[in-house]
This record gives sequence, structure tokens and C-alpha cells, in this order.
Amino acid sequence: MASDSTFDVVSKVDSQEVSNALNQAQKEIVQRYDFKGIGAEIDFSGEKILMKANSEERVKAVLDVFQSKLVKRNISLKSLEAGEPFASGKEYRIEAEIVEGIAQDVAKKINKLIRDEAPKGVKSTIQGDELRVSSKSRDDLQTTMALLRGFEEADLQFVNFR
Repeated sequence: MASDSTFDVVSKVDSQEVSNALNQAQKEIVQRYDFKGIGAEIDFSGEKILMKANSEERVKAVLDVFQSKLVKRNISLKSLEAGEPFASGKEYRIEAEIVEGIAQDVAKKINKLIRDEAPKGVKSTIQGDELRVSSKSRDDLQTTMALLRGFEEADLQFVNFR
């Protein structure tokens, strides 16, 4: 077993970059003319990100500004789960959160993909919110990494390649 090469598949987000993107979005919302006088804001509310405005279209525009700031900071939008706009008193709100870790059902899909399409000697095991992929051949592991880069449902990174 010691001769096997391994790597871990994880889904992590740099929280400092998220904070920077949020701060940039706040500054842009304060400065932009089309957001003047409509009560548009974006802020952390515990673990969630809360966006507010006086109409559904404006709160969607706030979300769009935040998404553009995330993309500029190389954070995948697959990591952002935003809800639908809902009325709260006289304003509309959207709650969003940054998702880290691989959900159990997504991990099972990745496991099945590796079993079905990866080279023969490659094995994967689910370990909490990450996967460990192992094989005797490093070339097979690199082929598996290339296969997983095309996976659409989650933002995946590869760490601990040994």
C-alpha cells in the first residue's frame, strides 16, 4: 500500500478573497448612480450574505455586482448558493452563502465517475467532505485529474499529490 500514489479532491474557498469581493461590491453599490436612493446594500449576516433593495430587479442587480467581484477574484460561482428574491416588508432580499466541502451526493457522483471512466487501477474513497484518489501509477492519477476538471457540479481542487 505504501507504493500507491494519492491525491485528495476538495472544494475550498479562500474566505479572505470572499471578504475582499464583498467589500468591493459594497463600495461599488454605494458609488453607482443607479443604486442611489433605493436602499441597496450587501452585507454579511452571520454565515450568510444578505442583499437588500427596494425592488426585485434591483436586488438581482446587487447579486450580479457581487458575482462579478467574485469572478474577478478567481472564486468560482459554483461555490455561491443564492436563493430567490423574497419580499420582506417594503424591501426585497436575497440570502446567499459560500459553500465549502463536497456534499455527500456530489461525492458519490464523483466516485461513480471515477469508477466508470478513470483508468482501471484508480480507486477513490469518500473521507468526510473530501475524496482520496489512489493508484499505483501517477500517470493514471493525472488522467483522473483531467477527467475531474470537466466535472460541472462543484468547484474542485486537487491537493496532497504524492
